[in-house]
Amino acid sequence: MVEGISRTGWLVAVALLAVFAAILFAMGRPPICPCGTISLWHGTVQSNQNSQQISDWYSFSHIIHGFIFYGLGRWLLPRQPLWVLLALAIGVEAAWEILENSPVIIDRYREVTMAFGYSGDSILNSVSDALFMVAGFLAASRMRWWATVALALVFELFALWAIRDNLTLNVLMLISPVEAVKQWQAAG
Repeated sequence: MVEGISRTGWLVAVALLAVFAAILFAMGRPPICPCGTISLWHGTVQSNQNSQQISDWYSFSHIIHGFIFYGLGRWLLPRQPLWVLLALAIGVEAAWEILENSPVIIDRYREVTMAFGYSGDSILNSVSDALFMVAGFLAASRMRWWATVALALVFELFALWAIRDNLTLNVLMLISPVEAVKQWQAAG
């Protein structure tokens, strides 16, 4: 057991993840990669398996989501038990993943980000993204704030160096696209 999360807390977390997966299934998302394979890691961003496998370059962003959700939870709801904050974080992450797999966001990603052929995530990838968020949340709950911030910066800079994308650029390009950034990303 992780310190601060009761058996009830874990049952709530598992139930939320199951409901989340069921919603994605009802939306028509594929359970696994349409290619028919399951891989632990897929490192090619511009491919039909990106956002389809268990982990990819964007898994780092989901760990950072967990860091952010833990920090916000402790700041906004300091008296709530850890499992309540985790349940809220899973709810926010699931809501984002559901929105991310809606036609409006899929089309937006295709238009303004480096995800040129993006068709949405598999259920496996979306649930894995939520689990990476949980890992980040739990890690942040055990680290000092400055270590969490430092690790987030390392993840952001590493992804920027490796694939010319990261959480910061992803949010920027989704909300307020910058043509020079799009061209720089495409040149990589």
